[in-house]
Amino acid sequence: FCAADRSLEEGRRQVSRIVGRDTSRLSDQEIRTAALETLAENLSDGVIAPLFWLYVLGIPGMLTYKMINTMDSMLGYRTERFKDFGRAAARIDDAANYLPARLTALLMALAAYIPFRKGKSARNLKEELRFIRRYGRMHASPNSGYPEAALAGILDCRFGGPHHYFGEYCFKPYIGNRLRPLTTTDMQQAVTVNRRAEILMILTGVLLYLL
Repeated sequence: FCAADRSLEEGRRQVSRIVGRDTSRLSDQEIRTAALETLAENLSDGVIAPLFWLYVLGIPGMLTYKMINTMDSMLGYRTERFKDFGRAAARIDDAANYLPARLTALLMALAAYIPFRKGKSARNLKEELRFIRRYGRMHASPNSGYPEAALAGILDCRFGGPHHYFGEYCFKPYIGNRLRPLTTTDMQQAVTVNRRAEILMILTGVLLYLL
């Protein structure tokens, strides 16, 4: 988020390192939206899901998951170029992420509403879970929508919309219904929620080990 504060070009350059969409024409708000969507999705793919499979199947399970997820990241796009082999990669990844994605959304909701959270939310925990259930299923992916919906609900904003991937137009269904400017404070809050969700997942693993 600091890059977006410095300049538009710096924001585009930095966000291009973590997203698959074309970033050359993104506005400031589109840069921030892309970063937040990716932050939520990568919490699931990069942290919660590997730990989930580590807890369930040990190190072999975690390594197998990472290979599946990497293959999907490289090939799982709905474009003419990747539609055949990419479809298989995406389906395998969908199965591997089904439970972790929903667990991620739950952890994010809990992380945002536990007593030590700073600030005041537009929703309570019960309303947040309803929001996740409503919008999580609207994403083109059966899994990515859940952590994205969790973050959109926490920030009371809207994700999704039109993008370009490898020169091809792609429209993602909207998650949330409040279109508002995203700020650096929102970005900082999202990072805080992610960190707390990670801590909750680690503590879950410690508890499972002790049991």
